[in-house]
Amino acid sequence: MIKKHAFIFKPGVWLGEGKIKLSMVQEKLSFHTKWKIMPQDDTGYIECLQEIHISGISDVMINQFILYDILQKDFCIELENQTMGKVVGKGLLNPQRIAWEFRLGHLGFEGFECYELQEDETYLMHAEYATNDDFRTEIHGKIWKKTEE
Repeated sequence: MIKKHAFIFKPGVWLGEGKIKLSMVQEKLSFHTKWKIMPQDDTGYIECLQEIHISGISDVMINQFILYDILQKDFCIELENQTMGKVVGKGLLNPQRIAWEFRLGHLGFEGFECYELQEDETYLMHAEYATNDDFRTEIHGKIWKKTEE
């Protein structure tokens, strides 16, 4: 049931941290993330802006997600960033999990993200992405709703 998930489906700011493993770098790197979730608009679209700061890398990665065709158990998702442009995928929902995947063989890109709801209302996350030129990314972390200041 979507109503149970505060992440993505309710407006607000979410913060996160964890470790990221890039195939081009030997060690795992720390990262911090910030999600800004907009209210669902009149057309049923939810826009999310994600910033990722990776230790040792000066550039901030910006991802724009748009969720639409949101039903009880699934949704469509669009991801846009400077590296890939725009890609479209499919999402799944259940009471404990929000997940999505992109499988775009023609672009040589595929991957998934999974957010597992915890009892304290935080989410453990796991993501993996790969390109056909053997560039791989694996991410493990945790996100939580930013408290009002």
